[in-house]
Amino acid sequence: MSDLARFHNVVNGQPCASTTGRWLASVNPYTGKAWAEVPQCGPDDADAAVQAAWRAFTKGPWATMSATARGKLLRRLADLIARDAEKLAEIEVKDNGKLLAEMSAQVRYVPEWFHYFGGLADKIEGGVIPSDKPDVFNYTKREPLGVVVCITPWNSPLMLLTWKLAPALAAGNTVVIKPSEFTSCSALALMELVKEAGFPDGVINTVTGFGAEVGPTLVENPQVSKVAFTGGDATGAAIYAQAAKHIKHVTLELGGKSPNIVFDDANLDDAVKGAISGIFAASGQTCIAGSRLLVQRSVYEEVSERVVAFASTARLGDPMERTTQVGPITTQPQREKVLGYIDIAKQEGARCLLGGGTPKDPALGEGWFVEPTIFGDVNNSMRIAREEVFGPVLSIIPFEDEDEAVEIANDTIYGLASGVWTKDMRRAFKMADRIRAGTVWVNTYRAVSFLAPFGGYKKSGIGRESGQAAIDEYLQTKCVWINLAEGIPDPFVIR
Repeated sequence: MSDLARFHNVVNGQPCASTTGRWLASVNPYTGKAWAEVPQCGPDDADAAVQAAWRAFTKGPWATMSATARGKLLRRLADLIARDAEKLAEIEVKDNGKLLAEMSAQVRYVPEWFHYFGGLADKIEGGVIPSDKPDVFNYTKREPLGVVVCITPWNSPLMLLTWKLAPALAAGNTVVIKPSEFTSCSALALMELVKEAGFPDGVINTVTGFGAEVGPTLVENPQVSKVAFTGGDATGAAIYAQAAKHIKHVTLELGGKSPNIVFDDANLDDAVKGAISGIFAASGQTCIAGSRLLVQRSVYEEVSERVVAFASTARLGDPMERTTQVGPITTQPQREKVLGYIDIAKQEGARCLLGGGTPKDPALGEGWFVEPTIFGDVNNSMRIAREEVFGPVLSIIPFEDEDEAVEIANDTIYGLASGVWTKDMRRAFKMADRIRAGTVWVNTYRAVSFLAPFGGYKKSGIGRESGQAAIDEYLQTKCVWINLAEGIPDPFVIR
């Protein structure tokens, strides 16, 4: 029997291991040691979870539950998450190494999504169509899709799961959750609260393990109507292709190479803080990371020096300590990837202004740390400026004017987020119009809300999460025609 904490999947309301009996270790990125284990599932486990969700959708009490009752369950779950927020945040820190301050803030904010979509559940309305056909009553209904598979990443497990789970449930769907194999524990801990909240069995199910072992069964299963995925664009493209074979709905929130643009009229104190927040918060492990800092040439040297000076004071350390500002990279393979990109940048001729390797502080022990790293004089054609690093690595790129800033900002396969720093509101509105990204922040960065839609342009994804737009991603429209006439017109002619 292992001494590690053990978390179980939940299928049809019952805790369970995998049918193979295998377990998968979760490693604490700060210590480099396993702290917990979750079931390592296979195709049979994935199929069982889908079958449970399908039964709950078609035959269980969920299928006949009123929208108002569904909303009450969501709000009850919100209150339970708020009650256990610190416990859930600590699980996430052990799993992914992000700061306790960051994860606590995220988990404390998560209930807002369940309250919001819980309130929206019974406000989903169809409409009556003013028909041009005589003696016909024509109306629409909004209905759930069916079984939704939610595939979530390792960087913000509970928050990014919630962005999918809350609207999917509010719309009346049932769900199978596939968390990242690196950070499954908080999703499984959440299932205890799902049970306590009173959700019927089978409405929410979990499958843990490697994507290659369970992913195809989940995505290709004919009883799955939609896949909601957050992660890398290569995996997203593979899921999209698999889903297309079976004509499934998808929401894809993928990668980014977001420009954070500083004009010479900006409040430079704020802009520097925004640059730091954009890339070094969460150790750069966010899809919205402002990894390209575009700075107007007239203030390029000043801003570069100030960003380097600020970043050089960042405190690396135990993510459980409130004084720590930069934690480790979540996975060992990701750490190697980040270090590989740093080497590529040096080879391409980018000027390393700060960091560029692993910290030498023995107090950091076996943690998977990478130094906050800044490259100056980066050209937008360099790989470091074009490919998603997903780590604490910033590229500073100079520009002359608005036109060049827009050209550089949009010269990417991605379009998830962006930032603009200026005191000129005319410029702010013009830049917001011209930047091809799903989110434009002006004089701020990394702001998200349950009220505001989030998603990407281009290879950054399909669909929107959060806000009223999100629930539409989990609904389909049925059009109903009722003939009120006594007779039937000519059956050989379209009505």
